[in-house]
Amino acid sequence: MNFKLRYLQLEKPLCVLDLETTGLDPHADRIVEIAVLKLQPGVEPAWLHLLLNPQRGIPASARAIHGISEEDVAGKPTFRHIARDVHRLLKGADLAGFNLPFDLTVLSAEFARARHGFRLTGRALLDAQAIYRRKEPRDLPAAVRQFLGRDHPNAHGARADVRAALEVLDAQLGRYPDLPRTPAALHRELVEVDVAGRFRRDEQGQIVLAAGNHAGDPLDRLAEVDPAFLRGLLDGGTLLEDARTLVRKALARETPPA
Repeated sequence: MNFKLRYLQLEKPLCVLDLETTGLDPHADRIVEIAVLKLQPGVEPAWLHLLLNPQRGIPASARAIHGISEEDVAGKPTFRHIARDVHRLLKGADLAGFNLPFDLTVLSAEFARARHGFRLTGRALLDAQAIYRRKEPRDLPAAVRQFLGRDHPNAHGARADVRAALEVLDAQLGRYPDLPRTPAALHRELVEVDVAGRFRRDEQGQIVLAAGNHAGDPLDRLAEVDPAFLRGLLDGGTLLEDARTLVRKALARETPPA
């Protein structure tokens, strides 16, 4: 199955991924379906598409979204069994998807449980939803209708969503000529501070918390007056690697020499 990109110009391999899960808590919930499409110039596209046994129940609320039942995943491999293959497929590649921060947080947690390192440093992270929310705040089926001129009847099927996310991302670059064409430049355009948007910059250019009780508080100031709060963020495990690096650096600057 070939994918011809009209606007997105790849500089290195690109992996487009989508996960279906048992719920929305990236640390308590587990993956039940994973699809990854790897593209690289001059090489046939590579697919990984699997149902996974989450080793826990699948709530009715989750089944209503993706249609995957506990019977469907009985006897399927766990993420731990396929972690090495997934890691190998993603190695050295930029990453893309729709609502990518959620998928990356879940994936990072699954890799950690499988005792596999998974780094985001050095990768362009492209979230078609971030572009869509900036330009036309809706969901993936609406994006498919608007940018591709068709319905998306298989929404929340991981393989169908991967293809739709890639095609929407590529079509968005055709619709919005002001956006950069390469993954690295597009990453710089879309990510103000960190990919999940836990931080932002204020009018003075300081890095501040984007939401919560400390919304608007400068990160460096928090490291000075409430380091326990920042350590709690690190211990909570909900921060992606780029945000964790920012917090660690802020805490290190405020730690007096021994």
